[in-house]
Amino acid sequence: MRGREVAALTLDDIDWKHERLAVPERKAGHSTAFPLSVVVGEAVLDYLQHGRPPSSDRHVFFRAVAPRQPISAAGVSSCARFYLLKAGINVPRPGSHTLRHSAVQRLLDANLTLKTIGDFVGHRSSRSTEVYAKVAVEALREVALGDGEAVLG
Repeated sequence: MRGREVAALTLDDIDWKHERLAVPERKAGHSTAFPLSVVVGEAVLDYLQHGRPPSSDRHVFFRAVAPRQPISAAGVSSCARFYLLKAGINVPRPGSHTLRHSAVQRLLDANLTLKTIGDFVGHRSSRSTEVYAKVAVEALREVALGDGEAVLG
């Protein structure tokens, strides 16, 4: 997901019953629904119960510091940057977009077609996916293949 898609998520986008996560405002102008894995669902639930400040606002994620308002796309990228650097992953521009590049690379390594990958990440054109496909970030692949607990701890 793009940083702005994460920032735009609302409580209404989480379908706990069907274990799905709706992403209604994709860049390409369409909506997508992703499976909500057990690990991600548990992490979101823990955040909602213990990390999210009380608010009548329906956004899922909020800033950790004042003013307590929904997180911005830049805030999402800043969080990703913090944890990438904490994990010792040295890339030219660490942030949430780096994780998209890593995800596309993993999908390519799994021999999925550019069309399938493009649909998954919300690209209108396979040319957009090809740009991502040129990035080879071995350290990010190791993080993506692991459970991420050591990085977050």
